[in-house]
Amino acid sequence: MTRMIFINLPVADLNRSIAFYEAVGAVKNPMFSDDTAACMVVSDVIHVMLLTHDKWRTFTDRAIPDAKKSAQVLLCVSEESREAVDTAVKAATGAGGLGDPTPTQDFGVMYGRSYADPDGHIWEVMWMDPAAAEQGAGALETAGA
Repeated sequence: MTRMIFINLPVADLNRSIAFYEAVGAVKNPMFSDDTAACMVVSDVIHVMLLTHDKWRTFTDRAIPDAKKSAQVLLCVSEESREAVDTAVKAATGAGGLGDPTPTQDFGVMYGRSYADPDGHIWEVMWMDPAAAEQGAGALETAGA
């Protein structure tokens, strides 16, 4: 079986969050969704589990931080072009998200922007030139010089 990642996020309003994630391209998987959680399929291997606060508390007794005031993680997904990065941020802001809560990164061979969902979880969206990706971090250092 292919390894997958399931990103679990606490959300204040499940229906609002489902609508937001659908607007940015995720598809709700009804087989793993109910009135307390929704499985949003981003790709074959990336799934975002939106959990009501009550559902979240069944997994951990740790406090739910206010993601609009603090950050524990920055989630990052890749896109196939610079234009697709801009399109993703535009879709997120059009669906009620906050555009560019972190600085835009433009190194020529790598381009990245970000958005925050309605609960404040930050998603970075990036594109990297395939030739530069093959060279690794050295290509970024060269581009930034």
